Amino acid sequence: MDTYAQSPGEMTAAVLTAPRQMRIDRCPIPSPTAAQVRVKLQGCGLCASNIPSWQGREWFSYPMAPGGLGHEAWGIVDAVGANVRNLQVGDRVTMLSGHAYAQYDVAPASQVVHLPASLNNRPFPGEPLGCVMNILARSGIKRGQNVAIVGIGFLGAALTQLAVARGANVIAVAGRPFSHDVAARMRAAHVLHMHDHAEVIERVKHITKSRCCDVVIECTGQQEPLNLSTELCRIRGRLVIAGYHQDGLRQVNMQLWNWRGLDVINAHERDPQRYVRGIRQAVVAVMEGLLDPWALVTHQWPLEEISTAMRTLEDRPDGFLKGIVVMSPPARELA
Repeated sequence: MDTYAQSPGEMTAAVLTAPRQMRIDRCPIPSPTAAQVRVKLQGCGLCASNIPSWQGREWFSYPMAPGGLGHEAWGIVDAVGANVRNLQVGDRVTMLSGHAYAQYDVAPASQVVHLPASLNNRPFPGEPLGCVMNILARSGIKRGQNVAIVGIGFLGAALTQLAVARGANVIAVAGRPFSHDVAARMRAAHVLHMHDHAEVIERVKHITKSRCCDVVIECTGQQEPLNLSTELCRIRGRLVIAGYHQDGLRQVNMQLWNWRGLDVINAHERDPQRYVRGIRQAVVAVMEGLLDPWALVTHQWPLEEISTAMRTLEDRPDGFLKGIVVMSPPARELA
């Protein structure tokens, strides 16, 4: 049966029916309100924040809403609300929405960003790229600074590109051999193995002539790399917490934070307009050649294979960095 065949007014959408159980359903196409637009989606990025819902937690309810969890979408506007003036049918956009594992989703027009024609036929998951730009802004990286980026997944690799473009001396700290290769391709000046923290600290001291780092960006969302990140900061340095810590409480070395007088920044934004500003900045960075997101997208699947996509996201096999789900017809190749 053709998964995408449906009656007029229907679309296909992924529904998480139970932990690790994803089903493709037919459901009504959403209608935009007066202040919204509807987008015929071309694709949606996979986000690690989906993993707890995929795995199951006692506080989640199932089944979840059709398309739910998907929030890194791009596509073509196909309907606009009566009060929308800045967008029109046919515009190619990226947006902030929450039900984008589907063929259509709606979003407030104020949370939709137009994509220039030069980006046509290229995947553009705007939400995580906006996160990257917001983290960069909060980090305050300047030319000549020693900057450690702890954890080289999609987020860390993108930040490496941008920190190098700002003229920083970037020290990438990663666990997987594949991530070491990625950091080197992103032109990190130094690539260190994360597993032996004492050795990493000594190497960083050697590289920085015992000063340690002006800025350290923690990108893993895990306890031990957070501890390591604290150790790598110089006196009066800046510790930027960019990893998404979603599996419980964390302990921090408050004594060291105090002793070194660290500026500690939680780089996660919750204001939608800050996200939108970050997405607009990401578009500019891509256009100017400062950021190459396509070099970081390693896997893609059609919507009907989203269960396979989620298992890959959870397992993170060697060679995985960023995955996207594409709708029918498939997006152009990534290269």
